[in-house]
Amino acid sequence: FSAKLTSKNFDHIKVNHSSLPSPLADHFINKLIGEKECICGTPVLPESNELKKLIEVRDSASTKIIQNRVLDAISQGDGFRKDSKAFMKKICEKNNIPTAKFKICSTKKHVNNFLQTCRYPVVVKADGLASGKGVTICKTKKKVLDISFEILSGKFKSSRKLILEEFLEGEEASYFLVVDNNSFKFFGTAQDHKRVKENDKGLNTGGMGAYSPAPIINNLIEKKIINKIVKPTLLELKKRKKPYSGFLYVGLMIKNNEPYLIEYNIRMGDPECQVILPRLKTDLMKIIINTIENKLKTTKIKWGKNKSMTVVLCSKGYPGNYIKNKKIKNYNKLKLTKNDYIYHAGTKFENGKLLSDGGRVLNITSTGKNFLKIRNKIHQLIKKLNWTNGFYRKDIGWRVIKKNANY
Repeated sequence: FSAKLTSKNFDHIKVNHSSLPSPLADHFINKLIGEKECICGTPVLPESNELKKLIEVRDSASTKIIQNRVLDAISQGDGFRKDSKAFMKKICEKNNIPTAKFKICSTKKHVNNFLQTCRYPVVVKADGLASGKGVTICKTKKKVLDISFEILSGKFKSSRKLILEEFLEGEEASYFLVVDNNSFKFFGTAQDHKRVKENDKGLNTGGMGAYSPAPIINNLIEKKIINKIVKPTLLELKKRKKPYSGFLYVGLMIKNNEPYLIEYNIRMGDPECQVILPRLKTDLMKIIINTIENKLKTTKIKWGKNKSMTVVLCSKGYPGNYIKNKKIKNYNKLKLTKNDYIYHAGTKFENGKLLSDGGRVLNITSTGKNFLKIRNKIHQLIKKLNWTNGFYRKDIGWRVIKKNANY
């Protein structure tokens, strides 16, 4: 996003949706109100080819132009590459970081060689950016070959390379950090729901909902994540003289109390960002500036005690074909409390009307003390919105609620 604001004139606000997640944009805009003049670019971009971005913060005394070091590293073809799963897998292999067994494939022969010794199901991953649609779990050889051929033939513009992985049984969770050149700090946990249908059925998506914190990540598992995964990774990047600085999303599979790395993202994550930011008590701008200036070690990051959940309202047909430009009529009739948030993901304003403009349209988020009660509140808001062109998963948080309805 980009935003130019003055305390007296808000007509200068503009949001560039290619630079979402919008929760970060919304948070920045709110924090910047009252500044004399600020121009802000998001520190990390989720699905943009223009991975190099500047943050410019202006005040009456000075101008700071800051460049996220990791994005500079990416532009040079090295460093921490969010646009390459193969790059991450090579780091894991070199540093004995626990992850699924894998094969990087750029030809049909590579694929066939892996399939001679593997067990099913097999996970097929497009190497590059794929808008959350690059991962397929395949139960048969034919399915693996069909999906692999599509990727090798250029289904995704980002890459004609893919990764084949063994399928790990377990529970997915996300662990977040903010990192500077000298240290890193915990930045929350969450659990996403990737499948489009209830009971984790159907196609993979960019995320149908999430909740935070993730109770499966206890103190013992957290120590293993730090010592077995995070520290070896950051050390490897320092050895390459490409130290990482910014938000770090650690995507995990927890199996028998052991964490396995599924993926890294150099951003907050979507929809995880939407459930982490409402719990954050420390000023986000302060954290980002201290990260850039390598002052994280002395930065105290405080969190609220409330839990948080978000449910994604999607266009009918998603993650397949869907129709855009459907009017959302009742958004201004919703009565939100201080614990409720609505984040715009795939929307646009046109001729005074709010229209759908993507597969995942709105994120309805709420905080509270009990996940079941939070989810019920979110469902009430969605029903009041009454958008007949959308759908949503009604079981977000089912794992934690099933274990303990009072959690």
